[in-house]
Amino acid sequence: MEQMRRIAAGEMAPDFILKDQDGKLRTLTEIRGRKVLLSFHPLAWTGVCAQQMQSLEAQFKRFAALRTVPLGVSIDTTFSKHAWAKSLGIEKVRLLSDFWPHGGLAKALGLFREGDGFSERANVLLDEDGKALWVKVYPIPELPDLEEIFALLEAR
Repeated sequence: MEQMRRIAAGEMAPDFILKDQDGKLRTLTEIRGRKVLLSFHPLAWTGVCAQQMQSLEAQFKRFAALRTVPLGVSIDTTFSKHAWAKSLGIEKVRLLSDFWPHGGLAKALGLFREGDGFSERANVLLDEDGKALWVKVYPIPELPDLEEIFALLEAR
């Protein structure tokens, strides 16, 4: 399958319908009017991915104060996401399952690693209308720095 071109700042993100860790359908449309951080992590049950999602949970109030919804996204199943969220103590952040079609959202944003079968580790910050404000891909073993996102949000 051909890799799609990576989304760039200024481009509209496609709407999506993905289940969260509780099996509830989530869409980008339902969040319109607030900024959205799509925080892609390769796989649940791995160290850096756990730290990445725990950092979103720890900073949830700060995101809310900046009218921003943080969402964790990976190709794991809803059932795996549910157990993982429970094991990590994640209650507020929604962890979205990009399981089927496999990596569909990651592919649409040009963030899917075909050879690995999972997404890049990446953060995509969207404005209130779903337009990309900022996109950054990190090395797989690197924990994303939320302070760079907060600096962008606070400057707006």
